[in-house]
Amino acid sequence: MEQVDVDVHEGGERTATVLPGRGYTCDGPLLRDVRRLLRERGWTVRTVRWTTPPTPRELLALAPDLLDGMRARPHLVVAKSLSTRLLPAAVERDLPGIWLTPLLREADVVSAATRSSAPALLVGGSADPYWDGGAARRSGRRVLEVAGADHSVEVPGDAAATARALQAVVAAAAGFLDDLP
Repeated sequence: MEQVDVDVHEGGERTATVLPGRGYTCDGPLLRDVRRLLRERGWTVRTVRWTTPPTPRELLALAPDLLDGMRARPHLVVAKSLSTRLLPAAVERDLPGIWLTPLLREADVVSAATRSSAPALLVGGSADPYWDGGAARRSGRRVLEVAGADHSVEVPGDAAATARALQAVVAAAAGFLDDLP
């Protein structure tokens, strides 16, 4: 891993850390629109970018820097794909999270989602090979599963369905934020 940059957009007392996937940056539609929603609602948003994606081991080593920096404020994690490997670290810190296309084929991610006491929203597509809808529903967390959507929560060959999927993700995130204590 070459470099990790954290861009901070100051808002209110609540802070969200937004973490990209391996090839899905924070400028991709899902993370871009959730960041926009957070800023509209007055959150301070920490956007993480890396020049080279970390390995799973490097990502876990970054957990303290990424998740502990804002302990004085309420803190939300928004993570996509690769970064959902931080779900166990977020659970240890009792951090709520919006987990976009979590790697629910990995036992430690599923276990963390199930044992979390903090609020969590799991979002995935039924055509995503890394998503396990049954595991998501059994976790007891809020779940949005988009029929026919892939790992980017896009419906291949159907632009209108992809646009509706993005709207559904933003609506689910808005409802989740509304219900946070």
